[in-house]
Amino acid sequence: MNDNVERLHQASVKILERTGMRFLHPDAIRVLKENGVRVEGDRAFFTEEQLMHHIRMAPSVCKVYAKDPKYDMEIGGCRVYQAPSAGPTFIMAADGTKRGAKLKDYTDMTKLYEYNQAYFMNGGPMCVPEDIDPKYSTLALHYMSLLHSEKCIWAGSGSYQQVEAVLELTRAFWGIGKEEMAEKPCVLNCVNTNTPLQFDRNMTETLFAFAKYRQPVVIAAAAMAGTTSPVTMAGNLAVVNAEVIAVIALSQMFAPGTPVLYGSQSTNADMGTCAIAIGSPEGALCYRYCAKMARFYGVPSRGGGALTDAKSLDVQAGYESMLTYYACRDSGVNLVLQSAGILESYLSVSFEKMIVDFEIIDMVERYKRDLEIDEDTLPLDLIDEVGPGGQYLLEEHTFEFCRREPFIPNVSVRGLHQDPAGVYMENIQRRLKDMLDAYQKPETDGAVLGKMREILAAAGMPAEVIQYLDQY
Repeated sequence: MNDNVERLHQASVKILERTGMRFLHPDAIRVLKENGVRVEGDRAFFTEEQLMHHIRMAPSVCKVYAKDPKYDMEIGGCRVYQAPSAGPTFIMAADGTKRGAKLKDYTDMTKLYEYNQAYFMNGGPMCVPEDIDPKYSTLALHYMSLLHSEKCIWAGSGSYQQVEAVLELTRAFWGIGKEEMAEKPCVLNCVNTNTPLQFDRNMTETLFAFAKYRQPVVIAAAAMAGTTSPVTMAGNLAVVNAEVIAVIALSQMFAPGTPVLYGSQSTNADMGTCAIAIGSPEGALCYRYCAKMARFYGVPSRGGGALTDAKSLDVQAGYESMLTYYACRDSGVNLVLQSAGILESYLSVSFEKMIVDFEIIDMVERYKRDLEIDEDTLPLDLIDEVGPGGQYLLEEHTFEFCRREPFIPNVSVRGLHQDPAGVYMENIQRRLKDMLDAYQKPETDGAVLGKMREILAAAGMPAEVIQYLDQY
């Protein structure tokens, strides 16, 4: 497997030396030229020495600080964190019917992620509410996530102006200045390459704005093997890797030491329809090699998640989501984005599937915990005492360990039931209601709220939009 990693690296270097990569923002072109990269028009050609010199400047661990310190994150090494969904425009009901996402859906999702102790991160574009004008969406959703969560926060991307407003809003919420923000990063973002071999203006502005204040940035590719990248997995991964390492190098040229994550949301296209196939074994392989390549370059990784192309919450949704999530977790992807709720190839998010995916995460975590072997967990004296043909149900040892050794499901159906399918959905709905009811919104100081609203207004958000946000 290590041979595969080295061969992919060398193939990516050849791509960047011979084919090059397009950078569509003049600021990116300027930075590349200042650092000796050969540029012809908007296409940059890197040497291996240039790439590795700058990639080595990136830290091996990305620290992100939360409002509640118990949720502080150190992304890297063997640590694995979950992160929310991102980008769906529709909410899918349990019966497969769809509607446009609303701001209330967004806030309800923040509540679920906040309640779930498996998550240290919240926020980001978990869905795209149709009742918020798109030109205000990045700032509006960031405002809502700050007010509804004490965990680490994910932010949306945008132009220099939009992202600077996001960062200013974050500083106001924390009550810190620019220098302190750089010392203790408190918001994370994601930029995506445009496969094949391009990096656009908006993503450049997001990257540079975050790098200026040393806030962590995920640099990810989202290739579709067979349409936007070669159909073979080796060819697909070579192109993906070339894109990601080129932008990692750019980030370090702009601001050496900026914390970055090697990201991949890549998969294959379905060759019968040319549609993206996010629940495929090829997608799972992409996440596996995301973790491998990140370790090769000495930076943290981000992949995702519990994914499916299914059109409803059905058996396909279950087996595809288990495969893609387990591939991330078993490979050691440090930050698993899209870890819950996604259906229909990213188009939709489902509250019911969020609950199912929470169960998948808990099951996989139990499996990965493996065995603890000591005198208490391996009770040889008890085994001798019970002997052949005995029972363990009423033993004190069983009472001691029955709630912490076996996985106890929240929604899975076990035992005998007259209508197991009905019980399963009842369990999901009950769990969903219990989690939303248990959520308590954190308190925010009135003066801080006032400052945050001033920033929203200064960024061009109308008063009626701000008032609408504050209803939730």
